Amino acid sequence: MRQTFPKTCLAILIGLALTATGLWATGADEGSTAAAADKRYVTDPVTGNVHTEHEWGGTITFARAGAMFATQNVDTAQNNRASGLIGSLVNEKLGMMDWALDRDAYPFNGGFRTPVSALRGALAASWETPDANTYVFNIRQGVHWHDKAPMNGRELTAQDVAYNFHRQLGLGSGFTEPQALQIGSFGDLPWESIEATDDQTLVIKMKKPSLTALSQIMDNQAAIIYPPEVIEEHGDAADWRNLVGTGPFELTDWVSGSSFTYTKNPNYWGFDPKWPENRLPYVDEVKGLIIVEFETRLAGLRSGAIDYIGHPGSTQLFSINDHLSLQRTNPELQQFAWSQRSEGTAVHMNVQKPPFDDVRVRHAMQMALDFETMNSSFFKGFADTLPRGRIGRTFSSYIYPYEEWSAELKGYYTYDPAGAEKLLDEAGYPRGADGIRFKTTFTHFPRWDVGWPEFMAAYWAEIGIDVSIETPSSAEFMARRGALNFDMVNDTAGVKADPSDQWWQHTSGDTSGWQMSTTDARHDALHEDLLEAVTVEEVERLSREMDKNYIEQHWTLWGPDAPVYNVVQPWVMGYAGEGIMGGGANNTLFQYLWIDSQLKEAMGH
Repeated sequence: MRQTFPKTCLAILIGLALTATGLWATGADEGSTAAAADKRYVTDPVTGNVHTEHEWGGTITFARAGAMFATQNVDTAQNNRASGLIGSLVNEKLGMMDWALDRDAYPFNGGFRTPVSALRGALAASWETPDANTYVFNIRQGVHWHDKAPMNGRELTAQDVAYNFHRQLGLGSGFTEPQALQIGSFGDLPWESIEATDDQTLVIKMKKPSLTALSQIMDNQAAIIYPPEVIEEHGDAADWRNLVGTGPFELTDWVSGSSFTYTKNPNYWGFDPKWPENRLPYVDEVKGLIIVEFETRLAGLRSGAIDYIGHPGSTQLFSINDHLSLQRTNPELQQFAWSQRSEGTAVHMNVQKPPFDDVRVRHAMQMALDFETMNSSFFKGFADTLPRGRIGRTFSSYIYPYEEWSAELKGYYTYDPAGAEKLLDEAGYPRGADGIRFKTTFTHFPRWDVGWPEFMAAYWAEIGIDVSIETPSSAEFMARRGALNFDMVNDTAGVKADPSDQWWQHTSGDTSGWQMSTTDARHDALHEDLLEAVTVEEVERLSREMDKNYIEQHWTLWGPDAPVYNVVQPWVMGYAGEGIMGGGANNTLFQYLWIDSQLKEAMGH
């Protein structure tokens, strides 16, 4: 679902914009009218959208919701979120999302590791698999490190790539131990060796076949390539001032808690895959503004000071009311609706502590929620409320679908306050003299609408559960969640991403910082078997079993899957609603966008 002015009618949009600024209101400014009429257009060969012709130059400014990266550390070996939040326009991987891919084949709104089918070569020009355990990558020629010390523009080699894998995994180049912080299941792959056989050839061998290895090697956040000389000189790649990459931009400024700025790499190797004659990037500068307050972000958007809010900056509109309000007050803004999962509406309970260690309590709290009424009033009917587990229904062969649930299990996910009270009585939590069964705290992640946990708390009060809500900073939230210092927190479910890359988050080995409190031996064993699986059919079977276990154990309360919205100014060309483009690739889409400077000026900016 997309709600926007169609770009096939871009000339009409320009006319509306000029009218809004008074340039067409009386016909007085004939020069502006003629200029608009003389514009040339290009048709996107993938989306069919029509844009004003390509321009080089200008700045794209986007908003970043908060400082989850509290320290200025851009080394994935030490700060697993930094590369995506800050460094993804600077440092690259062997693979990247295929910008020219049909959007029906892949939705381009994921933030997780990308399936191989949606990847094209980045630092790898091509690759082959001579046998089931071996991957041979041909490193792209003509790729140069930024012209910045100590790299000084030298050409990238296969040895540089091997060095980074050695460092992450402890498999060579003087590294004998893996980095403590691994991203997802990257470190769990059956690595055997990584060797640069010459300047352009990288050979990676596994001890046994792995279905996930190729996409992990090419797109996992841990597979970002840093300059060896920087690491050797400083011991790590943590300091952004020392950061050198091969990407389309250099990170030239970072004011902690305020902003970060990228400046165009004039010698970038990449060309636009949709228009192969066009060298990237189009804009001279990309600026990220760190703005915690939602209303301040909206004010910047309305004033034209911000060009984009959306998934890359964790600033998408999460509220249907905000979407409708902005549509009324600023119809010139383009809003793109999408959904990747039930975003923050699900609830994870700390099952390692009472009362949530009792599955009857977890069932009861789900049964207390009337999603039909909540969807109508809170989401204006836009949300999908059909219960599901960790994986989205798009991956039908990997999930335990609702249609196969037993009547008893469906009952635990159905609004039934009387049944909920009965379960709480049986669990040993009767109402006290004040009508309260127990008190608990919901720790809310600040980027999501606090109205949702408030809404749930009102329903839980009806069955005698007193829930207080606290909203710490993003950094404090992550610290507390990582330490399992919570009763209940926001969670996600029904994720529309590669199922084989999702289940590690519900195992006892999760060190993501987004920890679950589950320590289930059966679930861990199933995950270990999934990592060992060598056929798609076996992965599907194991994922279904894990999904069934997840749903029956009710570790996470299901929450509705509601649309969220990326919003862009009408003068930003080349955009069709895309978000994060692969593992840790938060900001890479900005290299493909350009500014219609004439329209921007005509609208008074």
